[in-house]
Amino acid sequence: MTRSPALAVREITSEQHLAAIAERPSVSFLQTPAWGVVKRDWRSRSVGWFDGDKLVGAALVLYRKAPRIRRYLAYVPEGPSIDWDGAAAAGDLHRWLAPLAEHVKSQGAFGLRMGPPVVTRRWDNATLKNALADPAVTRLRDVPADETTAIGTALAEQLTALGWRPPADTDGFAAGQPRHVFQLPLEGRDADDVLKGFNQLWRRNIKKADKAGVVVSLGTAADLPDFHRVYAETAQRDGFTPRPLAYFEGMWAAMTAEAPERLRLYLAHHEGDLVAATTMTRVGTHAWYSYGASTTAKRDVRGSNAIQWRMMQDALSEGCSVYDLRGITDTLSEDDPHAGLIRFKLGTGGQAVEYLGEWDLPISRVLYSAFDLYMKRRS
Repeated sequence: MTRSPALAVREITSEQHLAAIAERPSVSFLQTPAWGVVKRDWRSRSVGWFDGDKLVGAALVLYRKAPRIRRYLAYVPEGPSIDWDGAAAAGDLHRWLAPLAEHVKSQGAFGLRMGPPVVTRRWDNATLKNALADPAVTRLRDVPADETTAIGTALAEQLTALGWRPPADTDGFAAGQPRHVFQLPLEGRDADDVLKGFNQLWRRNIKKADKAGVVVSLGTAADLPDFHRVYAETAQRDGFTPRPLAYFEGMWAAMTAEAPERLRLYLAHHEGDLVAATTMTRVGTHAWYSYGASTTAKRDVRGSNAIQWRMMQDALSEGCSVYDLRGITDTLSEDDPHAGLIRFKLGTGGQAVEYLGEWDLPISRVLYSAFDLYMKRRS
């Protein structure tokens, strides 16, 4: 049996990283060089996998310093961008991950965390509606999936065998990136088809916004303070801690400098009043709804529905195959405050998607355990 040649991991330039991204249909926006600039509290490096002289994979690695010592947790959010399909089929995931672990260890990492961009299960819209209507069903994980992927199963088995620790099951939003997301497939569809897939409430609200005269437009950096004002109002109403305006200004500067389409700001006005605002990110054929905000006043003009519909139409017109409404929780209980979020997204006619989740590899078990305990005490 012929063994696959060894791969080497080493740092690459932002230009090399962007060239690698351009060769794929899409990677997560969290795996772009610009995201490393956004995350100023982390040290960021672009790394590449080399088969001889050929660059065959890439990742953005973020390093978070541990308290009081010069050691780091290495983190690859929603990555790396490697040949996951090939690794699953060949059973040689170690060929990709062993050199990555060695590289981050040489940079002082005591542990490595990554979130493979690999789908494990999907639930169709009708399946989710039935589950929400059944009071006996309280968690998504207990609902039989409409699709379970072979690659997800194979990679989970390989990761476990290689000593990686699987993500913990949680009912709410955990730290890190969401394991469960809600996506609207766009490939092969037009705007009329997507609109027909919305439930009656969504279609009615879009018509109501149009009749009320809601106007959705693209914003610029100068509009970020207005966005942030509405975002802060949303945070107070919904009980979460808002990010400061400087964070969004930094995100805008870094991401739009990398590519004009990487980040967009949408504003919904009614009779001159800003009633909703959102941001959309895009890499290749994948578009994400990333931040959203709305005012308490004038909620009846349905600016949030209008602004989502405009973003979906723009994603369609630009050839995107997926419009991603990002995280949902595992809970389906009506008593849970997150149930309303799932119902809002469900109205688009999309589907729930489970990724492989964030896996950890302890490089120094002692330091990894100490850091894990420290983070649990903080949360």
